[in-house]
Parts: sequence; C-alpha cells; structure tokens
Amino acid sequence: MANTLTEVTDKLLAQGLLALREQTVMPLLVNRQYESLAGQKGSTIDVPIPSAITAAAVTAANTPPSTSDNTPTSVPIALDQWYEAAFYLTDKDMMEAMTGHIPMQASEAVKALANNVDDYLLGLYTGVYGYAGVAGTTPFGTDTSEATNARKELNNQLAPMDPRYVVMNADAEAEALNLRAFQDASFGGGAGVILEGNINRKLGFGWLMDQNVPSHTAGTITTGLIAKAATAVAVGLKTFICTTAASTGACALLVGDIVLFAGDTQTYVLTAAATEATAATDVTIAFEPALKIALVGSEAVTVKATHVVNLAFHRDAIAFATRPLASQDHPAAIESVAVDPTSGLALRLEVSREHKRTRFSYDILYGASLVRPELAARIAG
Repeated sequence: MANTLTEVTDKLLAQGLLALREQTVMPLLVNRQYESLAGQKGSTIDVPIPSAITAAAVTAANTPPSTSDNTPTSVPIALDQWYEAAFYLTDKDMMEAMTGHIPMQASEAVKALANNVDDYLLGLYTGVYGYAGVAGTTPFGTDTSEATNARKELNNQLAPMDPRYVVMNADAEAEALNLRAFQDASFGGGAGVILEGNINRKLGFGWLMDQNVPSHTAGTITTGLIAKAATAVAVGLKTFICTTAASTGACALLVGDIVLFAGDTQTYVLTAAATEATAATDVTIAFEPALKIALVGSEAVTVKATHVVNLAFHRDAIAFATRPLASQDHPAAIESVAVDPTSGLALRLEVSREHKRTRFSYDILYGASLVRPELAARIAG
C-alpha cells in the first residue's frame, strides 16, 4: 500500500495544481518579490515604504549643506494564513486514481484553497480609499468613464503607470464586453475580445474577471452626519468628531466605509468602526489618507452606499508571500510539495492512512498586506 500511496500522491498533487492554475487571479497580479524572505508560520516580512524627498536649490559654498534625514517606513506581512482542505478516498477510489480517473474531491479541495487565497487578497480592499463609479450601479453600462475615472484617481495618487490591472466581477465584465470601445479592433480591442471574450489590455489596464470580487456593506449612519459644529480640524489629521441629529437609535460606521467631506473632492476610508448610541451623539471617526483640506466645523459628511468592490490597482499596492511547508518525514504519512509554475502558489499534499480509508489533505501557508493603498482605487458597482 505504501508504494501505491506514493504514486497516487503525485497524481493527485499534479491534478490539484491544474485546478489551482484555473481558479486564481489575484496571486498573479500582486507584488511577490518578498517571498524569498518568508519562512514558517508566524514569521513576518517588513516591506519598506520610501519617504518623500524634497528637491532643494543648490548653492555653491565651501561647506556642504546638511542633508535632511530620510524616514522610510515599513508595512509588515505576517505569514499567518494556514489553511487546509481535506477529503477521504476508499481503496476503490484510489485504484481509479491510479488509472487516471481523479475523483472530483481533489479538484474541489484545491478550489477551496485557491478561493481562500483569492478572497483574502480581494478582502484587503477595506484600506483602499480611491473611489470611482456609482454605488449600486454596475459599471461600464454605457461607456468607459468608470475606468477612466479610476485611472484619474490612480494618477492623482501618483501610482506608477505599469503594471496596472482592473479586476471586476462577472456583471461588470458583461457590461464591458458590450462596449464598442472594447470590441472594435479599430479602438484597439483586437479580435480576441469578440472571439474569446478576453479584453486583455485596454486604457492602461490589464482586465480580468474574478467571481470572488466582494461587496462592501456600508454602515448604518448614512444621512445627517456632520463635522461637529464650530470645531476646526487641521490639514493632516486623521480623526475628528462628527454628530448626527438624523439617527433614531444605535447606528454605526464600519471599517472600509468610504466618506466624503463637503468642500473636499478627496474620498476617505474609515480605518475603525464608529458607533453612535443615540441621536445627536458625538462620534469620532478615524480615516485614511490624512485630511487634505482644513475643516471649520458643520461640514456635511457623505457615506457611500453599499457597493460591489471592483478594483483598479498597480501591482505594488498589495504584497503577497507564500512558501512551501516543510515535509515532516512522519512514518505514518506521505507528503509531496509542489509549486504551481503559473501562479507560484505552493501546495503540500499529505496522505495518511486511517481506519479503513485514506485521508488526503492539501494545505497552504501565506500572508498578504495592502502596503500601498494609494496605488489602488475601487470601481463601485
């Protein structure tokens, strides 16, 4: 049985990698250059973020000028996501696997892990404050304005031009494929859009569809919210006090809510939940980025409604790392590790014999962080 298990393990792992390659999108698009620093579960990678430098006029002198200290920061990536997907095979199932008939459980197990990674990466949207589109309206229904507005947001946030991507849900893709700007070869779409349904590169973005694109459910304070009357808030602050007289009971703002302050075109994202116990209760909101304009008090605060979070982003917005888990060389189990050459995701398959059946378990170890939120923008749907 040991030799049979060894042969089945390799076949199942290979089949699983094929399923993985077909299911994942986000791991292909984000920054993975720090993976070589990843180790075992619990290790942390510090991704450096450069500090701004101001150009200074040069004045010739007999002594050099003092140089301002640079204060680069870093964002940690904890390798703390460890998940498994397990299934059982009878001896009959294993004989079928040996002849090339791989049971559906293998593909389903790997699909579960692939979706887990994809969901985790897409779930980092809660720190993204760039915003285009209209909440509750599928983008690209009439034109490409949502994409060009997202491009404008990225440009204003100084995101590098390449590589940039749009990851959208099936509804948004269907609308985009109906646009002549994407279909017609004279617009640069190419025949592949019509024949294969692949938009590929357009408007400075690589376009991909992902069924795992999430929706953000907005908090329940949606009307009547104002900055506290006659309370000045300086440029550069990331918190201030709001009041609402419109609520009639306990209300809340949620992490990931997008807010707009009257007189300011910048959109902000809430970094902490805020709860109001009763009407007209003060509530402190915390947000990113730092306030762009000064507030004098009583400015209206608008909360964007619940929306689908299609994403436009530069690769370096998100850093991701995954590493193969080490083999334990346990006498009661057989293990095999492989890295998918397309997505680079590392899987381990562990096989162990239990009471009258064999347990197969795929697992994966990874971590990710939104290290540069200014390099991303939502395209609301």
